Amino acid sequence: MDEHKENIITKDLNVKMSATREDEKEKSCSRICPAEESAPQVSPSQSNSDFSHPVYKEIALANGHINRMSKDELRIKLAELKLDTRGVKDVMKKRLKSHYKKQKLMQSAAEGGPTDTYYDYICVVDFEATCEEDNPSDFLHEIIEFPMVLINTHTLEIVDSFQEYVKPELNPQLSDFCVKLTGITQKMVDEADLFPAVLQRVVAWLQERELGTKYKYAILTDGAWDMSKFLNIQCRISHIRYPQFAKKWINIRKSYGNFYKVPRTQTKLSTMLEKLGLKYEGRPHSGLDDSRNIARIAVRMLQDGCQLRVNERMHGGQLLSVPSSAPVEGAPPPRNPRTRD
Repeated sequence: MDEHKENIITKDLNVKMSATREDEKEKSCSRICPAEESAPQVSPSQSNSDFSHPVYKEIALANGHINRMSKDELRIKLAELKLDTRGVKDVMKKRLKSHYKKQKLMQSAAEGGPTDTYYDYICVVDFEATCEEDNPSDFLHEIIEFPMVLINTHTLEIVDSFQEYVKPELNPQLSDFCVKLTGITQKMVDEADLFPAVLQRVVAWLQERELGTKYKYAILTDGAWDMSKFLNIQCRISHIRYPQFAKKWINIRKSYGNFYKVPRTQTKLSTMLEKLGLKYEGRPHSGLDDSRNIARIAVRMLQDGCQLRVNERMHGGQLLSVPSSAPVEGAPPPRNPRTRD
């Protein structure tokens, strides 16, 4: 539903967007995905004088050499290192630079291993919602599929998933356009529970996996719409409070664009997969299949050295960016939905 989400976001009159969001130059990955390839990652406690260490000069020289390599040379070198050789030239360059930088910094004891991350698990969410071919400006999109895909950031594997359909309340009859787009039939939603009951089972699923208690986790989405629009609207329709665990998330489009240094126009799901040398698996616009493919992109980015971290949040009904200087925190323990006063 990613392209359809882009078409409807401009018509949303219910969610006020911050002026600091996607149309400004993004800095959300600036500390973990430096703008200058020669500047390696360091902990906040390190001072600028630390960059005088010879290892940083070695990294800078290596980056210059990698920049001059042809696509075939990059592929040969990646193969020698037993790294993935798929993707466009810029992606392969980033992969090789990240690998070399990590190896050098590990040798100097300045950084941890190649799977260092801020979270133990990343939970990918990609809702499907009611829609019309030409949505009127006051159309309220109701969630009709709630999928989640769980990534273990230490093993870099997709380890679990959750999916339930949701019965819409305001407009229980799906449009022909919606059925064709999502593959969700009228029978599926007729037999489903209303959103509050489904959200309770989502919370139970997260609690069973000890997310937010034993393990640190974060939500990840393909764009801002799932949380700032669909979930926000749905909670108002269902007369429940917006869940605390979903108030901050990783917008993978921002992270991808910043890490691989590509414009926002190249961060659609299909384009990200293509640039990484991957093919879409499953049915497009199926919430669960979309979530799995988004998770595959996230895994590849972690493998390539991007330390994914929260970069967006909801506050007072507004979508805001999370600055890279903000403390890194996992999502809070999930709690059952509360009724809106």
